[in-house]
Amino acid sequence: MAAGVPMKKAVAGIAMGLASDLEGSGKWKVITDLQDVEDGKGGMDFKIAGTYDGITAVQMDTKTQGLTWDIVEQTFVQSVIARREILESMKAVIAEPRAELSEYAPRIVTIQIDPEKIGDIIGPGGKTIKKLTAETGVTIDIEQDGRVLLTSNDADAMAEAVRQIEMITKTVEAGEIYDGEVVRIEDFGAFVSLTPNKDGLVHVSEISWGRTDKPSDVLKLGDKVQVKVKEIDNLGRVNLTMKELTEKPEGYVPPPPRPPRTGGDRNGGSRGPRKPYGGR
Repeated sequence: MAAGVPMKKAVAGIAMGLASDLEGSGKWKVITDLQDVEDGKGGMDFKIAGTYDGITAVQMDTKTQGLTWDIVEQTFVQSVIARREILESMKAVIAEPRAELSEYAPRIVTIQIDPEKIGDIIGPGGKTIKKLTAETGVTIDIEQDGRVLLTSNDADAMAEAVRQIEMITKTVEAGEIYDGEVVRIEDFGAFVSLTPNKDGLVHVSEISWGRTDKPSDVLKLGDKVQVKVKEIDNLGRVNLTMKELTEKPEGYVPPPPRPPRTGGDRNGGSRGPRKPYGGR
């Protein structure tokens, strides 16, 4: 509780002992909170742990030839009284877990992802997961059913690892707004990185409400830009807009249509091999 572990109830334990002559006179007495000296000669070490309301665990060893049910029943009766007394003393010191987990407490976070996206986290040759582990120091284990287990003693590092994994496995949807980075510029538009493995295209006509002759007149590599997902076409390519995030000028008149272009297309054309922009 002091470490901020979100326990529902406090748990305490008590070790119950026994003073007995079961093989002689048959006399016995249950001892609450036995000490080491009583363990061997008495013949019973019966540990009982639980909350104020019930038992959570028991462990018992005995050096007698077994115990009678009367002894077992009396052991539980006395242990309830003792456990509740301990719990009341604990409550006087700290009644509930602290609101924040201690910065020194180990953290384990489980994220459930689509199993088909496991490869996105691992990356080619394990490159992505190695980079993520090196940057955050978080231990990452991935199960085949899509469970991602993260372990760390650093709250900030854990939060960053969770954020990156959520971004890597995120499904981009129309209408969403992203703060991205310009990673490639062509005559027909600029490619913007949305997530670590997903890019989108801002066509030159979607950069601003006014006419833009070339994307390079407005943008350069590395620029941080805010974009909106305009649509995802039937090939899974992400089309973006910048201008729709700004107010349309009063009396706006669309610029005249552009003349047909030759010698290339939006995917590279004669400028080189086709460069799909759905992912990297």
